[in-house]
Amino acid sequence: MVGRMTRPIARLMRSSIVHVAFAFLAMGSWAAFANRGHAMPAPLQAGLIQGALSASITLVLKRCIEYLAGRFTGLAALLAPPLIAGLVSASVLTVIHTIGGTPEIARTIAVPLTVATSYAALYNYSLWRIGKA
Repeated sequence: MVGRMTRPIARLMRSSIVHVAFAFLAMGSWAAFANRGHAMPAPLQAGLIQGALSASITLVLKRCIEYLAGRFTGLAALLAPPLIAGLVSASVLTVIHTIGGTPEIARTIAVPLTVATSYAALYNYSLWRIGKA
């Protein structure tokens, strides 16, 4: 019975839809929390903006790292892809939240940017270690 339960759960954990939905809910909730000191609808709007951005970043980050990893060699292949991904993510998050009127931009993007950049660095490191970069 345990083996039967494991396959569906493993398939669910590999699902891009699950990852995207989790990113939307987790990081959107964080953004609403980070902006809780402001009158509605600011926390809700920040949450929806960040949720959509995190879902989008989650969807493309893996492929971007793979693409960038193939464009560099040596130490640059280890450092450049996550650095580029982090800078692009920070720029996009900052610009979109500025346009959206998010009051607490730095607090709002701190957690999602840390998570995305950490993922990019760890995934890129795994590619670099096995020589795919």
